[in-house]
Amino acid sequence: MKKVMALGLIAVTAIALTGCTDSDTSTPSPQASGDLRKVRVAALPITETAALWGGIKAGIFAEHGLQVEVLPAQGGAQAIPALMNGDIDFAIGQPFGPFRADLQKLGVVIIGNYASSYADGDDINAVVASAKSGIRRPADLSGKRVAVNSLGAAGDVTIMAAVEKDGGDPKRIKFVEVAFPDAPAQLAAGNIDAAWVPEPFVTQLKSRGDTFVVAPYQAVVPGLATLTTITTTERTDKDAKLVEDFSAAMKKTLEWARDPANETAVRQAIKDNLQLPPPVAESVRLPAFGWDVDRPSLQKLAELAQQYRVLDRQPDLDRLIHQQ
Repeated sequence: MKKVMALGLIAVTAIALTGCTDSDTSTPSPQASGDLRKVRVAALPITETAALWGGIKAGIFAEHGLQVEVLPAQGGAQAIPALMNGDIDFAIGQPFGPFRADLQKLGVVIIGNYASSYADGDDINAVVASAKSGIRRPADLSGKRVAVNSLGAAGDVTIMAAVEKDGGDPKRIKFVEVAFPDAPAQLAAGNIDAAWVPEPFVTQLKSRGDTFVVAPYQAVVPGLATLTTITTTERTDKDAKLVEDFSAAMKKTLEWARDPANETAVRQAIKDNLQLPPPVAESVRLPAFGWDVDRPSLQKLAELAQQYRVLDRQPDLDRLIHQQ
């Protein structure tokens, strides 16, 4: 129970995992299972996590001597306490968790990227509004209730910038914290006017008639790093071999997931771990997977956060980014 509370695990409603965790114990390995080192990783229960689930099933982590357990978390910031007290070894989440941890000098470091948005075309997240709300463009979000999964993070920062760019007043947006899986029901009930959501929710909401408003990452920082992989300096200092092995496995996993030849396996991972209608699982937009940290996009995001007073100062990226 301690670990569950530390991670702030969500009670999944609109989406459910097939189990509370996933691991590579069922995957044949060149090593005996007793030789595999157990690793706990926090990640959001969204389609982007398919690369991690798929890499586990493909045996990539086992090849590096690791048995991975994935714990669902609402956001990267919620995983920070679990990292600090050793309940988990690594976490995958939005950059604002490590941004704030660095400002507090907690010893959290970004060791690699995980996924990024697209500079053009259909993006992997968007603000979608209720068809009844009358919202059609970013400026219309002024004065409206807009859900994000975590307040004071990339969602609301880029939404504010997109609204101002469109001539609206970002100060009038009423942000509400709603977990991604709960957003469709809250939108249908009229408790919120719009929601910022990733896939598969963008596809789900659009298919039921809700209105696409804006892809805020593309509108503000095209190609923005959306999910990063983090751990602690204590882990990198005291257990460098684990960090090295995990980083090598993650890099190979993301390369594997990016290969078009493996798209069927990645989408199968979505089907195995998220209860989605098959047409949705087959059609959702996958992110740009990649291990190399895009420092310029993180710098721009931090500058916007300070501009909109989400952060009172910028993190020290030299201290924060430890690319493996």
